[in-house]
Amino acid sequence: MMETRTIECDILVLGGGLGGVAAAVRAARLGYRVCLTEENPWIGGQATSQGVSALDEHPHIEHFGGTALYGEFRAGIRAFYRRKYKLKNPDDPHFNPGAGWVSALCFEPRAGLTALLSLVVPQVEAGRLMLFYHARVSAAHVQGQSIRTVDVVQDGGTHILRFAPAYVLDATELGDLLPLLPVPYVSGAESRDQTGEPHARAEGPAPHLTQSFTCPFAVDFCPGQDHTIPRPPNYERHRDQQPYTLTLQYARGLRTYRFFETAGDLPGSFWAYRRLLCADQFAEGQVSRDVALINWQGNDYTGGTLIDVPPAEQAQQIAAAKELSLGLLYWLQTEVPRDDGGRGYPELRLRPDIMGTADGFSQHPYIRESRRIEARKTIVEQEVAAPHQPNARAAPFSDSVGVGWYAIDIHGQATDVVYTAPTKPFQIPLGALVSRHLDNLLAACKNIGTTHITNGCYRLHPVEWNIGEAAGALAAFCLGQQRTPADVCSSAVLRRQCQQILLAAGVPLYWYEDVPLGHPAFTAVQMLAVEGIWPGCDDHLRFEPDVLADAPAERLRAAGLSPNIAGRDPITRGDLARRMAQRLG
Repeated sequence: MMETRTIECDILVLGGGLGGVAAAVRAARLGYRVCLTEENPWIGGQATSQGVSALDEHPHIEHFGGTALYGEFRAGIRAFYRRKYKLKNPDDPHFNPGAGWVSALCFEPRAGLTALLSLVVPQVEAGRLMLFYHARVSAAHVQGQSIRTVDVVQDGGTHILRFAPAYVLDATELGDLLPLLPVPYVSGAESRDQTGEPHARAEGPAPHLTQSFTCPFAVDFCPGQDHTIPRPPNYERHRDQQPYTLTLQYARGLRTYRFFETAGDLPGSFWAYRRLLCADQFAEGQVSRDVALINWQGNDYTGGTLIDVPPAEQAQQIAAAKELSLGLLYWLQTEVPRDDGGRGYPELRLRPDIMGTADGFSQHPYIRESRRIEARKTIVEQEVAAPHQPNARAAPFSDSVGVGWYAIDIHGQATDVVYTAPTKPFQIPLGALVSRHLDNLLAACKNIGTTHITNGCYRLHPVEWNIGEAAGALAAFCLGQQRTPADVCSSAVLRRQCQQILLAAGVPLYWYEDVPLGHPAFTAVQMLAVEGIWPGCDDHLRFEPDVLADAPAERLRAAGLSPNIAGRDPITRGDLARRMAQRLG
């Protein structure tokens, strides 16, 4: 008989991926007792245990468009390398360990883990956070419209942890709590009739059509050595059907990458795409060889889903995905066109130590799509996709709890919609985190109220982080106010108070690229924009806080304020915003 241990807490966060860690740390910093569970040996999800430690971000991320806490995570990664190695340019504020061209920050998964632990451990030591590894949610008890207890199996099923929290945040990679609850949820591809999205399925919903998942691996290059692996099972079939290739289809046509060299108008080589360590960045003798992450179209597994299938089938699908990835490695070692002529790079060596596994693959598959809550707000394609949003920003949300920006990027299965589209810089609406059915359930990662299509731009590292951090802050706010998330959604006063807490914590709610988190006018500019009192220009992302305000009296009258607030002397836009926000409260 398994032992059951009951634990009371204010907030239970299920899943220690980026969203879960952000939620737990933010709620703990706000003074609440938090329990965080994680099924893998490492916290960090897609940035660590899933192996994708080349952050999928946007061009403004170094100065705007991420939370302050996410900035601490990024700074912690760079600090890891400054402590561990001698760098050629140690003072470079934008140091990128891998110099990968897909991301401003490419690093070893362990560096990301170390950075995350530097945020988590102080909260554990302060007694505000308890962390449980090798823990998987197994049951939930719901009474009325509230989750009363959640059972988590730990250490392979030797005992059960029964949590009795005030709030439950699901930050698991696949939304594992949702099928244990007596309320509906969403998975896979919706129909056009359901969402009204132009690129949704015309044939009807397909819950099984989730985005592909991947089992990434890392390699280095050892000149003069042969590290060719045995030919994997089903190699020829995978090679020809996947197919294994360096030629990809883009909007401008087919483009073929070279292995180490940059071809034509492409941004870089295949090798440097998601390179995690670039030896040239380090002082002589510090790093002997480059290390590259292989997360490519060639190892996107489209043969099935991990959602709502029995554990045995999940294991079978993961094994098949690993076989596909192993085949890609063998192809790179034996058949890929060499830059210098010939075929194959037998010098490529699998690096299990990078992933912390015996077989060399990530500890957990890289998950692109989760089950999703039925939320109070569902974000649809027309609200974020550039073809539907002619202005500089995506559709505005007055209940914004964060921002993000990435293309809609659907890695679909064979019969899925094929759609990739640019987006405009977008917001994260509060309503997308809040359950339509349960009072104390919040979504805290890729399981928010998106569709199959909009998940394609809300699933990336900094957006998932922002979602989790906002969920943690919202739960803390509700505890402090003794109100529910639904109350916050319904009350403009409560919503503003919650948004003020987020802004004070360094969470941007509106897109202004020239008013960073530390700017004196940051909070004022953000709130005025979110409220629609002083929204941004249609054709750019700037606020221009140091420019003199044009017709300040008219702007004040439009906001219902006295023109005398501006004073008689010329006033900058930033200072005017601060005075307006102060008067409006």
